[in-house]
Amino acid sequence: TSANVPDEESGTEVRIRPAEAADLAQVVALDEQITRVAKEDYWCDLHERYQARGSGEQFFFVADSSRADGGNVLGFVIGEVRAWEFGSAPCGWVFALSVHPDARQLGVGERLLDAISDAFKGAGVGTMRTMILRDNNLLMSFFRSEGLMAGPYIQLEKELT
Repeated sequence: TSANVPDEESGTEVRIRPAEAADLAQVVALDEQITRVAKEDYWCDLHERYQARGSGEQFFFVADSSRADGGNVLGFVIGEVRAWEFGSAPCGWVFALSVHPDARQLGVGERLLDAISDAFKGAGVGTMRTMILRDNNLLMSFFRSEGLMAGPYIQLEKELT
């Protein structure tokens, strides 16, 4: 499906706001379009944990097109403040950011990242982290263009068979 992409001719504006339950169907559809995996229960649970409870350290924002017909979700970002094991100080952790392919050149991702950065700063942390697949060139380019670089930690894993 195609998003109603904001443009100056139509007068459509993009706004960043906390996710609402009414946004979940569009978030699920966008995530499925990008990942090719339907995860409705996962997204409903995240909304309940990260938005509905409002802990002040968990954030779920959407970018939508402000339109008379109700608008469309163009992207979302989710993260939380965490203090990790092994002595890591609290930091903001972004674990989901997605933008509709038709809206990727409109600054939507940058605005979403700015919104969650501001939320993290408001929660008292000065560092933001995320983790992506090494070969995801699109996300790697985006995050690097936003100033994120390799951090002091190395992810290790082992297949459990």
